[in-house]
Amino acid sequence: MIRIFRHYISRAYLSLLLIEFVAFFSAMYLGNTAPFLTASSWYSHEQIILSSFVFAIVLTLSCAAMGLYRRSLSLQDYNLLARTSVSFAIALIILIAIYYFIPEFLIGRSVLVAAIFFALVSIVITRDLFYKFVNLETFKNRVLVIGSGSKASKLSEINNSFIHKGFQVVGFIGFSGEQATVDQQETINYDNENIRAIAEELKVDELVVALDDNRRFMPLKSLLDCKMSGFKVTDMVSFYEREQGIISLEHTYPGWLIFCDGFAQGGLRVWEKRLFDLLASGLLLIVTWPVMLITVLAIYIESRGHGPIFYRQIRVGEEGKNFEVLKFRSMRCDAEKNGVQWAQTQDDRVTDVGAIIRKYRIDELPQIFNVFNGQMSFVGPRPERPEFVSGFEERIPYYRERHRVKPGITGWAQLCYPYGASEDDTVQKLQYDLYYVKNYSLFLDISIMFNTVEVVLWGKGAR
Repeated sequence: MIRIFRHYISRAYLSLLLIEFVAFFSAMYLGNTAPFLTASSWYSHEQIILSSFVFAIVLTLSCAAMGLYRRSLSLQDYNLLARTSVSFAIALIILIAIYYFIPEFLIGRSVLVAAIFFALVSIVITRDLFYKFVNLETFKNRVLVIGSGSKASKLSEINNSFIHKGFQVVGFIGFSGEQATVDQQETINYDNENIRAIAEELKVDELVVALDDNRRFMPLKSLLDCKMSGFKVTDMVSFYEREQGIISLEHTYPGWLIFCDGFAQGGLRVWEKRLFDLLASGLLLIVTWPVMLITVLAIYIESRGHGPIFYRQIRVGEEGKNFEVLKFRSMRCDAEKNGVQWAQTQDDRVTDVGAIIRKYRIDELPQIFNVFNGQMSFVGPRPERPEFVSGFEERIPYYRERHRVKPGITGWAQLCYPYGASEDDTVQKLQYDLYYVKNYSLFLDISIMFNTVEVVLWGKGAR
């Protein structure tokens, strides 16, 4: 993993992005210079280079928006054919728009068709080679786990859902008196042995401390020896943050939060984020106003003019201050006659129009005006209702820390975790929210914004 502006990016997927960018560039260049295309002789070398560069940028960004360079994409969600088809369709629409508004970039249809074909062939080849080589043990980070209890056991499983597994556990250091839950064949009993010697023998890249009881079993002298000898020694919270993009509540403690890097607020960041919010929301409004107009008409016709088009609801915002969030009404007017409750799968309170606009997150679009008013941000933790927040703050550790920033229309938790409709889901999403609050940057906001396209088109997590 590599850290860019405090956000962790997979080196393997970053390399794949660069390789495919070059492949897309080459596809358009080949399409422009192919001898069997008579149109290829119409363009100068400078025009060919420029058209190839534009083609590669648009196609790469479209693939990124479909999550094709996101390591956290699970085996269950991964569908290369569908995601590639959608990303190429989006790229084609954008390219046609560019050619229409900027005629200088216009290329022949035969050239574009040839470039798309070459690009499809190249992405099939690069993906096939990528997944053959990237999971070879040679390219994995070799990890020695200090501990053999329940925490160590869970750590060995966090890689399982990923297509690309970035690390390999090569062994566990077990301690006398510790209740072991890992495979005994992988356990090395610690009897005042030299951990550094074990790490050297196993050719370890990193040691991760995963003890169930740090006070009883922590081998400080041996770990210090490893650290001073050049081995990387990592605690559980930092390891989960890097590998899963979360702040693990199970392993977090106040001291770690106090002394870790991140959680910086104020200063230039405020103006930077505000400018991004205005630009991003303005762009979204320009693109989606026809959809919003159709939604208004659909809700009006379905309700026969009886009932509001918009739904206003009190939510908790930055620093715990309440504000009124604006959404398209997707439920019956009497949806909460029995009190506040979670939305459920196949919720019978949802209208026919509401089911569609909820699936594709269209009901959230009026929150653009909350962003313009400064009550929300384009990217941030989703705002929750005060009726739920008061209980969450009592029962869930560090829950109130998610209110250190403005809530958002979309966020890291919405990208990485499905719709939350229980307190357990709230705990899981909080871990992603805390990661965002800790590691916020303009780079992370832009990354989340691009990948939100995938969430919308796939109807991910909607209820």
